[in-house]
Amino acid sequence: MKRLTIALCAIATTTTVAFAASPIKVATDSGEVIAGSNTYKTLYTYANDSEGVSNCYDECAEKWPPHLAEYWDSPRAPFSTVERADGTKQWAKDGMPLYFSTLDEAKGDTKGDGVDGLWSAARP
Repeated sequence: MKRLTIALCAIATTTTVAFAASPIKVATDSGEVIAGSNTYKTLYTYANDSEGVSNCYDECAEKWPPHLAEYWDSPRAPFSTVERADGTKQWAKDGMPLYFSTLDEAKGDTKGDGVDGLWSAARP
């Protein structure tokens, strides 16, 4: 009985963590955006990506870190995950991979919106 209780606690903890990682809506000075629930920082899409495919690696990914998903995450539409070249999973909205910006310093910042005409804040 003790083992069953521990197993159920582990399942409950895993479920809570998985839910906490999913993207959420956050109000900013420039309107509502999609943000990472673990940081509340704005998420962005990249114009050089295509649906289901990330094209931001190496130096790009250093400046625009991908919003990675855990293997147990269970996305619900419009969210999904895409597989990156290294096998990690990345959150996506409407099939487009989601990234953070190193330009953003705090919750509600949208400094990455419009950078180089390639980056757009993800919106609900």
